Amino acid sequence: MNYLAHASRLSRWLLLAAVSAPLAPATAIAADRAALESDASKAYRKLIAKLPVAKALSKEAVAVLVFPKITKAGLMVGGQYGDGVLFKDGKTAGYYNTAGASYGLQVGAQQYGYAMFFMNEESLQTLNKADGFEVGVGPSIVVVDQGMARSLTSTTTREDIYAIIFSQKGLMAGLGLQGNKITRLTE
Repeated sequence: MNYLAHASRLSRWLLLAAVSAPLAPATAIAADRAALESDASKAYRKLIAKLPVAKALSKEAVAVLVFPKITKAGLMVGGQYGDGVLFKDGKTAGYYNTAGASYGLQVGAQQYGYAMFFMNEESLQTLNKADGFEVGVGPSIVVVDQGMARSLTSTTTREDIYAIIFSQKGLMAGLGLQGNKITRLTE
């Protein structure tokens, strides 16, 4: 009898573990997404407070994709990666990642963020293609750092997408978004 009671208790624990195991990653993903959304929102608010052109672009844009932290490193061959949040009409509209590889004369490591201002629905629709969005292929993108952004005005903005690079830390020769692929995160 004692053996049956022990087996029954063990089977209940195994059933509980089997049922709750799939829920653990969902909880972790939700917590990670909440932290990412918070970081992206803070970075976005800071950017539009600091750069008048970012504020002007945000008023004209149909959506803004914010990557609060991209890590880039390289020694001849380099790579970069980061996660971001798409904001549309003041609400979260999706989660994305960006990744890229490069080769050539490069050395160093750097962290930075960037915000992409989608100025029309057509450019925004290219973001959600099934195979991802490749920067440099498709709609025209103007990439500006904070120094260049100061000379850009809302009356000179005529492109599909504007990307503003911000919060650069570290040292690495060359900074650009060409060759990056942006993919919508599922789940």
